[in-house]
Amino acid sequence: MGMSLLLDMLLVVDETLFFVQENILHQKRLARVNLSDHSVSYEKIPEDVRRKFLGGRGLNIILLYQILSEIDEISAFHPSTPLIFGTGILTGTGAPSSSRMNITTISPESRVFCDTNMGGFFPAHLRFAGIDTLVITGRSPEPVYLYVENGKIEIHSADFLWGKGTVETQRLLKEKHGEYVEIACIGPAGENKVRFACIINNRKNAAGRGGSGAVMGFKNLKAIVAGDGKGIPIFRPLEFLELVQELNKYLASSKIIKTLGKYGTPLLYDVSNMLGAIRTKNSQLNAFSDDLRAEKFHEFVERMVSCYGCVVHCRHRNTVSEKDVVSGEGPEYSTLGFLGANIGISNPREVIILNNMVNDLGLDASSTGSVLAWMFELYERGMITKDQTGMELGFGNFELTKELLYQISHRIGFGDVIAEGRHAAVKLGVSEELLIAVKGLPQSDPHDVRYIKSFALGIATATRGADHLRSRPTLDILLSIPSDVIDRIYGAKIDRNPTSYETKEYMVYFSENIYAVEDCLGLCRFVCHGFNSPHLLNYTHFAKLLKLATGLEYSERELEKIGCNVIDLERWINYKFFNIGFESDTLPKRYFDDPMPIAGKPTSGHRIDREQFQKMLHNYYKLRGWLKDDGSLELKNPITQEIVRYENKS
Repeated sequence: MGMSLLLDMLLVVDETLFFVQENILHQKRLARVNLSDHSVSYEKIPEDVRRKFLGGRGLNIILLYQILSEIDEISAFHPSTPLIFGTGILTGTGAPSSSRMNITTISPESRVFCDTNMGGFFPAHLRFAGIDTLVITGRSPEPVYLYVENGKIEIHSADFLWGKGTVETQRLLKEKHGEYVEIACIGPAGENKVRFACIINNRKNAAGRGGSGAVMGFKNLKAIVAGDGKGIPIFRPLEFLELVQELNKYLASSKIIKTLGKYGTPLLYDVSNMLGAIRTKNSQLNAFSDDLRAEKFHEFVERMVSCYGCVVHCRHRNTVSEKDVVSGEGPEYSTLGFLGANIGISNPREVIILNNMVNDLGLDASSTGSVLAWMFELYERGMITKDQTGMELGFGNFELTKELLYQISHRIGFGDVIAEGRHAAVKLGVSEELLIAVKGLPQSDPHDVRYIKSFALGIATATRGADHLRSRPTLDILLSIPSDVIDRIYGAKIDRNPTSYETKEYMVYFSENIYAVEDCLGLCRFVCHGFNSPHLLNYTHFAKLLKLATGLEYSERELEKIGCNVIDLERWINYKFFNIGFESDTLPKRYFDDPMPIAGKPTSGHRIDREQFQKMLHNYYKLRGWLKDDGSLELKNPITQEIVRYENKS
């Protein structure tokens, strides 16, 4: 088990600052594992690369670019494809809500680059065990898992784990290695290469987007176990501890943090449904039952729990179980929407059971609910038939959905077709246009963006596909915030009408940049500026935490530039290796063509106007620096020299 933060700090107090900084920036904390020959190597992360990209998402994307530039065949299911686990530079330090990491690869779902984020305890414990970044290539000839301890990696047989759900897998590994280890693992969905399989830590902490669990399954890698270690040295430990205590106290006093700690994210369902913006029955409708409001789930909540080092405590430990379905955590807002409203199920207990099932089976809830709803609509429209499905499909059928979750994760029956995600369209001879997706990735949240135009721009421009966690400017709908505050945050005079197309590029630009920095640091969105509140941690706080934790000094502008560089490089990778350019920054056909139909809601009749959307997009490109003087568009890779320097040093 990794040492506690306080003990770690006390152990390094008497060391010289130079010695502690040497530990932080120059240790061999990057490991490469080739599963084909079971070889392991270790290397230092160059200081200039660490400074320019910090860690987590930033360092991962540099490594992905490097490896893709060196291999001949680029495919999610190829031994040369990397699977990169990268912790943030502040992950596990005790900084507020700092137990996040990014997992980066090629998506078998969208077939562009895949980058997904995970919380819980595993990210911090991987750093405690002595590894910041783990690059996995190759394919093991038999099922294996990795055991990480004191900066070293061992490869063990996973025969006894294969076929197990994520809950049972973690139980068995804790029995073998001790109750204090932390584990990231796949379930049957990953083993069977379901294109939207995820990676799970604990009961529900998921690296969900893009199908990284399927890549892990292809590699015959069942789990990674983070064991014991020596903790993480801190540059100025006592000052850092004082700052952390101050920030945690400040966060705990926040109204939004208190609300999340009481209700969790299901409270967002109440807001979206009242507005008339909850995606219902594959976004054919935009409002659903009040039976899924947040308070209805509280009778099933045992207690609220947190990720490592977090004051929010937004996770529900639920008590719902039945035959072959274990109790778990959740549902989150997204799961509630996708396995509730989007497939027409209004019973809270049933939604919780489906939530627990997808987590144990290792399925991404967002894509699962999206693809199921797509199939249900296709069936109801007569575009696919019982001859193809082998069963009658339809919205609102709990038992049918349970059966399909099992079939999908084990690739049996019609589930084998659904397991292909959007690629099922080819097998079924139908179009993808009714699937609510961008760049091949189903929309990550159940909020219908036709009303709030900044949200629409955000999911269209997100580099990994339709995703609210890459740019969601929630402040656009918080009209109680004074206009001068909003203008100061986004650096421009902002049109406060959420239905307006004007000035929304500033909101998306700011959000994309700061969220990228948060992912490089290893911090959770819920405690950071702009996602739910304008009063939480911002670039100023990030700079103070970095200076005291690592000795690295940044201005706010320098940190924002890191976010810009990450976005640019992700864009460049999509373009260079996957031929994904500006034409992919669009929205599902339904969002353009179909007005939101539910009468009596503020959103009624709203849709996305194609011409206005293109103008908004054009303004975004100009702000990003992708619009040339002659009006043409050009992607750029401004950090090529830094990448070359890293490749040479490696």
